[in-house]
Amino acid sequence: MGAKVGAGVASVILALAVLIGGGIAEIAGAFFGSGGSSASLTCVPDDAPNGTVPGMSAEQIGNAATIVAVGKQKGVPEPGWVVAIAAAMQESQLHNLHYGDRDSLGLFQQRPSMGWGSPEEITTPTYAASKFFDHLMATPNWQNMSVNDAAQAVQGSGFPNAYAQHEDTARAVVAAVSGVRCEPAPATGTGDCDNIQAATAAAMIAINYACGQRGLPYVWGGNGPLNGDQGFDCSGLTKAAYEAAGVSLPRTAHTQYQAGPRVPDGQSLLPGDLVYYGTSTRIRHVGLYIGNGKMVNAPDFGQRVKVGNYRYRGDDYVGATRPGR
Repeated sequence: MGAKVGAGVASVILALAVLIGGGIAEIAGAFFGSGGSSASLTCVPDDAPNGTVPGMSAEQIGNAATIVAVGKQKGVPEPGWVVAIAAAMQESQLHNLHYGDRDSLGLFQQRPSMGWGSPEEITTPTYAASKFFDHLMATPNWQNMSVNDAAQAVQGSGFPNAYAQHEDTARAVVAAVSGVRCEPAPATGTGDCDNIQAATAAAMIAINYACGQRGLPYVWGGNGPLNGDQGFDCSGLTKAAYEAAGVSLPRTAHTQYQAGPRVPDGQSLLPGDLVYYGTSTRIRHVGLYIGNGKMVNAPDFGQRVKVGNYRYRGDDYVGATRPGR
């Protein structure tokens, strides 16, 4: 960010808290992972194609479209998109630069030495845009500032009035590229309760809850310690996990399967999917898929809640559902 006077206002880490085994587990935003990156986002044209702006290349327009799409995904109102585009125009002319003043890099000339991220992260446009918007949204009263002052509040440039000259063009760019949407790429999951990945907040919370119950005993009809039981049965665990995420499920494995929505046969499972065993007319068991072929489940009498393979020799796997989708 050339001649910085500071790193800007500290970013806000959006966290969701769920009650797990009598304690609180904080979950960083599911779409952006623990580092706040949106590198897993896929940005595509929405109903209207991207427009053009005189004098701007396809690369510049593409980078602008990514910035706006990330802003949309993060719930930033349109004036914030204009601020971000004006900042990137001043810092890099909307080019993803791999050089700059001192260690400044990327669209916004963010600096690793100032805590903005690694060089690889900063030169990933979705990550750079996400970090810019984090800092902007953490700036008090930014929506009542001028475009120049809001950009300066984030960038902390040694040229504090340089962003104003780009305001009109930034508005034209936003108008040209606002027909984009940004979605998270499906998370395949790790299968590891200590390194959870999920594509939605609901799935992340459900997995965190279920992982937090490992070691509790299988109890027929059990709904967990919060409901006065020592442990869980299989569907009691999955119901409680999704209730922690604000998603209501029926009580039994069979009715959970019937409730859906079903994952089509042949489609890859995602972390948070519920996997079922038995027959389509009599589901006998359900587990919570966490990726890499693993599930959290309450297996049977004499066993405890644990992580195991979701497919195993001689199993009678029926299919999966995707609650909350």
